[in-house]
Order: sequence, then structure tokens, then C-alpha cells
Amino acid sequence: MMPPLITFIGWHSCGKTTLAAQVVRLLKERGWRVAVVKSTKDSGLFPDQAGTDTAIHRQAGADAVALAAPDRLCITVDNQAKDLAAIARRFFADMDIVIGEGFKEAENVPKIEVFRGRGPRLRGQVPDVIAVASDCELPEEDCFGLHEHSRLADFIEERLLRKKQGQQAADSAPAVRKAKKLAGGQGFEPR
Repeated sequence: MMPPLITFIGWHSCGKTTLAAQVVRLLKERGWRVAVVKSTKDSGLFPDQAGTDTAIHRQAGADAVALAAPDRLCITVDNQAKDLAAIARRFFADMDIVIGEGFKEAENVPKIEVFRGRGPRLRGQVPDVIAVASDCELPEEDCFGLHEHSRLADFIEERLLRKKQGQQAADSAPAVRKAKKLAGGQGFEPR
């Protein structure tokens, strides 16, 4: 089953990365498995530097190349669709949630608009905006201050993660995973 998705959207330099990173940190502290997918308009960001083994494999026509190091795994694939849901399904099915940054055109993906009080608002122009984080007061529901990381993490847990728990086996809950780990993963049956 695909994990729930949510993405932070907003204009350049509005604080999306800072806010999303704080929310990720809090969700991780609460025991959730979190993946992040950052969208960019830049091209050519491949780690396949000329002359490296991975570059040679890509030049030979490999559709995907993985570089496995002791501490990291880097996978390079062509990204034709740039579709957040497809990326989540393909690479992050074992996560509790996938948080995007960007992807404002993604259909049927809940979005949190990060707004600094200047420029046009995205809510109303972009579908599926369910909340706004801003440094100015706004008259709408589900509006958070840019400093309200904990409240925003609570909101995401309530709207997406607790809903997921109700739809999936209790195995996805952080407390159940922790208990299984402590029990050595054997002989433990959630009740």
C-alpha cells in the first residue's frame, strides 16, 4: 500500500525547506518512518560524474544505476513523469509518510502552502491545499504560524497518519514497531 503523501508548496525562498525539515524531525522523534522528495526545476543533477563507474554504466544504456556505499545508497533513474505518487509508490512503499517539497501541480495530493505575506497566494490557484503556514495572520481555517512546527506535525499526524493506521494493520504504528524490535521481532502479536 502506498504511504500517505503531503507536500509543502510556496514561492522561491519562502521557507519550505526549513519548515518541512522541522516537521520531519518531529515526526521522526515520534517514531514515524518519513521519506522526503524534493522537486527541482534544475536538470543534470546526476552523481554520475564523467569517468566514474556509474557514469560508464549509464552511458552503456542502463535504465537505472545504484551506488551502494557503507553509509548510503544512491539510485539514478530517468524521471519521465516527475509524479510524486509514482515516486512514492516505487521507492518508498515501506514508509509511513512521504513529504514532498514542491509538486504544486500534483493532483490529489494534500498540500501545505508556505506564505510569507508577499506575492500571490497559491491557495485558490492550486488544487488540494489543506493548510497554510504563514508569518502573517490569515482569516482561514487550518492556518499555522511558521514557527508552529509541533502543531503542524500534530495536524499531519491527525489528518494523514492516524487515518492510515485505521486503514492498515496495527503493524504500521510506531509503538507496535518499537515493541516488536524490543521483543526481537519474534513471538509478539499486537492485540
